[in-house]
Amino acid sequence: METARSIGGFDFLGHEHINNKMTIKASLKAIVADDHPAVVKGIRTFLERDGEIEVVATAENTLQLAEALDSCSCDYVFADIGMNGLDGESSSIAFLRRLSWQERRPKVIVVTMISHSRMLAGLLQLGIDGIIDKRDPLQCLNEAIAITRNGGRFLSPSAAESVSRLPNSVPARAGVLSRREWEVFRLYASGLLIHDIAKRFGRSSKTIATQRRSGMRKLGLETETELIEYLRQVGLV
Repeated sequence: METARSIGGFDFLGHEHINNKMTIKASLKAIVADDHPAVVKGIRTFLERDGEIEVVATAENTLQLAEALDSCSCDYVFADIGMNGLDGESSSIAFLRRLSWQERRPKVIVVTMISHSRMLAGLLQLGIDGIIDKRDPLQCLNEAIAITRNGGRFLSPSAAESVSRLPNSVPARAGVLSRREWEVFRLYASGLLIHDIAKRFGRSSKTIATQRRSGMRKLGLETETELIEYLRQVGLV
């Protein structure tokens, strides 16, 4: 019998509770969204290999994902959060949050390289059904379906390890950066100093520094080291 565990205040079933020979009996429909075509291809090929899951649409950005959801009914969405949002946000988190709050919706599984514990815990807090770290085996895709289909929530091994590092006293947070905050992060990652970024935007250094602090606060980043690591994980460094 499967037993739920609690990590970071969230109950979920881990990969060790799944029989690797387990199959999905009924045909399921899925949408795969990632801004790296090779990732989309890999996930689609794996999901469809046994003919038990049909990928009815793919998307390379949040707009395409929204259009696919409008035109195709599906049981699952596998989506990266690194895609730009519909309104210029730095990620697809705002869109996935709105999707997860809908009464009749597909299960939402985030597939990501980000391992920041506060952000991953924040995604669970928003109602995301599962998180798979891209460094974990593809088999986690089937395990996520098997668990979440029965109402559970799933974390792949690396995602579970990341969430477990979050102290109980630290709040989960998966904020969404504004267009300007993301641009400040992007330029900062490129090596520009605060006063260089301020000059480019025609703003004061104090304003740019405030926008950088605001972005860090939204993401739950407290130190320069955490900021650099986040920028590395999203591919800006």
